[in-house]
Amino acid sequence: MRHLTREELNAGLDEILQSPRDRGVLDLIVRRPGTDQREVLKEGSLDPAHGLIGDNWLARGSRSTADGSADPEMQLNIMNSRVTALVAQDPQRWALAGDQLYIDMDLSPENLPPGTRLSIGSAIIEVTAPPHTGCKKFVARFGKDAMIFVNTGIGKQLNLRGINARVIQAGTIHVNDIAEKITG
Repeated sequence: MRHLTREELNAGLDEILQSPRDRGVLDLIVRRPGTDQREVLKEGSLDPAHGLIGDNWLARGSRSTADGSADPEMQLNIMNSRVTALVAQDPQRWALAGDQLYIDMDLSPENLPPGTRLSIGSAIIEVTAPPHTGCKKFVARFGKDAMIFVNTGIGKQLNLRGINARVIQAGTIHVNDIAEKITG
C-alpha cells in the first residue's frame, strides 16, 4: 500500500481537530497476544494488574524500567481513531498501529492531561505521563512521513501518535462504548 505524503496527511488535520473532547466512541479494541500478532475484539476485559486481558503487555516487559518488567504507566496504548483512519487508509490496517484502544476523542494533553480518568464500559482508566511515540514498525507500516506527522509540531502538541494509560477499575469494554471524561 502506498504511504501518504506529508501534504496528504496535513490535509486530514481539519477532520482530526473535530474529535470530541469529553465523550468519544471506542471504535476498536485490539489485543496483542504475541509479537506482531493482533486480535481484533468486540469485547475486552480490563484489569489493573494485567491491562487488557490476553494482551502481551505484562509478559513483553519494557525498556523503560530498570529490571525490564512491564511499566504500569504504559499498560494501555490509545490512539485517536481519526488519526488511525488517516494514516492506515484502510480499516483493515488499523490494528497495525500497535495500540489496544482506538477512540474517537481529542487526546491532546490540554484535553486529557496525565491523571485524567475516563470511563469506558464498566472500566475506568487513567491517562499517564510517559509519552507514546512510534517505532520502526510504525514507519514500516505507515511511512516516514506518517511518523513525522504524528510526532513533530502540531502532531506532538495533539498527541496524534496517542497516549498511555493504566487501568484503575476492572471492567468489560465493548466496541461502540462511550469513553467519557470523568476527571481532568
